[in-house]
Amino acid sequence: MQSCLCHHRRSLVMKRLHVHVAVDNLADSIRFYSSMFANEPTLQKTDYAKWMLDDPRVNFAISRRGAQSGLNHLGIQVESDSELDEMQSRLESLQPDVAKEENVSCCYAKSDKYWVTDPQGIAWETFRTLDTIPVFGDAHAKPAAAAGKCC
Repeated sequence: MQSCLCHHRRSLVMKRLHVHVAVDNLADSIRFYSSMFANEPTLQKTDYAKWMLDDPRVNFAISRRGAQSGLNHLGIQVESDSELDEMQSRLESLQPDVAKEENVSCCYAKSDKYWVTDPQGIAWETFRTLDTIPVFGDAHAKPAAAAGKCC
């Protein structure tokens, strides 16, 4: 019985898969994904929408900001500094040139994050959201953001 309680407690704080898709028509995409997820967006702006879902546990975002349509990037969202440190160690064991961004403004949020690229060239971000902000991001974007890999 004790092991069940420990497993249950651990499951209360978990990482969340993050998927960001660049879209051509935000309104059509919001209708489509809202129907598919049976939920309206958690956050909706004129150029961006995000669903923070628990079933499946995913942070799913779409945006219309000039990037080529399709998969923008994937990620793992963590909920604590210790989880972010753990992910940093994992990423650095895979790729020595992990890009680190601290207190960066992107996707209507302030976050600490790490970026790597998988063998297929897909950008992966590991991040911890620190706060929400009223704008998409900084005018002075970091290298990863400048390459179209923001949020």
